[in-house]
Amino acid sequence: MPNVVVVGAQWGDEGKGKVVDQLACRADLVVRFQGGPNAGHTIVVDGETTILHLIPSGILQPSTLNLIGPGVVLDPDVLLAEIAGLVERGIPVGRERLRISDRAHVILPVHSALDRAREESRHQPTIGTTGRGIGPAYESRVARTGIRVSDLLEPDALRERLELALYERNFLLEHLYHWPRIDADELFEKAVVWGEKLAPYVDDVGVEIDRAMRAGRPVLLEGAQATLLDVDHGTYPFVTSSSTIAGGACTGAGLGPTHIDAVIGVSKAYATRVGGGPFPTEDDGDAGEHMGRVGNEFGATTGRKRRCGWLDLVVMRYAVRVNGITGMAIGKLDILTGLPEVKVCVAYRLDGKEVREMPASIRALERCEPIYKTFSGWSEPLAQARSLDDLPAAARDYIRWVEQALGVPVDLLGVGPGRDATIERANPFDPPRPR
Repeated sequence: MPNVVVVGAQWGDEGKGKVVDQLACRADLVVRFQGGPNAGHTIVVDGETTILHLIPSGILQPSTLNLIGPGVVLDPDVLLAEIAGLVERGIPVGRERLRISDRAHVILPVHSALDRAREESRHQPTIGTTGRGIGPAYESRVARTGIRVSDLLEPDALRERLELALYERNFLLEHLYHWPRIDADELFEKAVVWGEKLAPYVDDVGVEIDRAMRAGRPVLLEGAQATLLDVDHGTYPFVTSSSTIAGGACTGAGLGPTHIDAVIGVSKAYATRVGGGPFPTEDDGDAGEHMGRVGNEFGATTGRKRRCGWLDLVVMRYAVRVNGITGMAIGKLDILTGLPEVKVCVAYRLDGKEVREMPASIRALERCEPIYKTFSGWSEPLAQARSLDDLPAAARDYIRWVEQALGVPVDLLGVGPGRDATIERANPFDPPRPR
């Protein structure tokens, strides 16, 4: 059976949770491969909204095993609260439903404190992080001073590891940012309790994935954030701290690239961005206000208002290329209903020249002016549409043009928030298309 990766094709908040939830009924395993609790995946089932930050979005499908991969940085308090919240609602989250990689890194209180201190400091520019410690945790991982989930299960060696993790970061907190130090004794006591509570879920996730693939069981790999927030390929420095593209699924889950059969890129029918950084198609007028209001564009993790604008094909073509996207899932088409016209950015004008590729320089991207193609709008509601033919002609023409311009089929098309409000034109778990 094919193995499928789901990635964001914009700046995040595209609706990956809904797509993963919908596809998860066809997968045996759902694997979250990067990011931390800065991700907020929103799923609506039978009118009930669930927001997940660390647990994979397949948890609402009763037959799936959900794995948190070694590429994730996890906050134990957030994860344990998320587990408890699901259990309170009658959703089983035992070991048969959820496993955590023993190689995943742990977000410590010192990471969260350092994240917030930096954002509030005058010493460096504001990036617009969630303040949840994700960046500093990944820094510790690369510096080889991080704490892994496996360390929480070895209290005899844990104290020494925590001292190493705190040494430099406490110095920065106290002497550079004038924040209070994190007490090593208190953290050790907390970490031992984390280990005891998480122990039933801990496993070698890579081995579990390999067994499933060898047995021909389908695996769905779930990314967080999105292409333009990738630490290498995004709008640096306004990015997250991990590899968000499809290639990151290999390192973040623990499998070879030859095991990836399909990549689904998730996008809205328009564009949004949270936090700082350039956003060439941002619309500050009536259309942008309409997208934000009707689309309820507020961050699932932070509640911050999202910046809204038109679909950007320069961004989308870039996402198709760096991810190897084989099919698109475009959501929230219904939000554009009622607009007199709909625009798509086909290229940029940079210093008087037309460019069709993403510049690496942030300063250059800030100078880019969008070149638009304009489509007629539509006023008919879309929520009941279950095929492309059910859409009004203007909406149908819009999607078909985008599909042709990207050179990638639109396999899934969202027309409402619910699980069933989707036009499915192809199943990515079918045998892969010839390349």
